[in-house]
Amino acid sequence: MTKHRHNPREVAEIVAIQALSFVAGDPERLGLFLSETGIGPETLRSAASDPQFLVSVLDFVMRDDATVQAFASSSQHHPTTIAAAREALGDSKWERDVP
Repeated sequence: MTKHRHNPREVAEIVAIQALSFVAGDPERLGLFLSETGIGPETLRSAASDPQFLVSVLDFVMRDDATVQAFASSSQHHPTTIAAAREALGDSKWERDVP
């Protein structure tokens, strides 16, 4: 039996897109997200292809416990999975250069 391996970055992008859908599903939450990011509703779909934008979505979701728990419940992801997705999408330039 072959075990499927998932690319962590691809899984993280899926989690982030689910988080975007979660945010977009609540008008109040979406309004807050749009005002904080400065992005307009008309460019939301195209912005979703930008990994840095997906990081900002996960940052928004993770910034308070109630939102993390609500997203975790609706997506059936454990909060640590959400945090791992955020880390996987993070800035790769920050990687340690020292041995």
